[in-house]
Amino acid sequence: MSVLVQKLSSGDHRVEISLRPNRTAKDLQACIEKGYVHIKFTDTQGGTDLYVPLRADRTDLAGADFERGTGRVRLVGSLKLDYVPVLCVAEIDLETMSGRGHLEPTA
Repeated sequence: MSVLVQKLSSGDHRVEISLRPNRTAKDLQACIEKGYVHIKFTDTQGGTDLYVPLRADRTDLAGADFERGTGRVRLVGSLKLDYVPVLCVAEIDLETMSGRGHLEPTA
């Protein structure tokens, strides 16, 4: 397992949603509806941007008000990082578009 996967699998880390051109709750909602998000782990050298295909069965949007841009969402998705299958888990505040997250190796 790579050093990066080990680091991001140990405890929670600062994350932010990567959206272009605008980082708004409505734009995030559109990505979620398409089934993916871009999450950036900001505590790594240069940051680590991940394309995260979401798992609808594990993602929780109940605390979100996308119209007002308030509340929190729990985003969960499966991907491979450095050839290691992982689950990416992130708790995001819609006002700041940032929060805490970690990886969970699945193999």
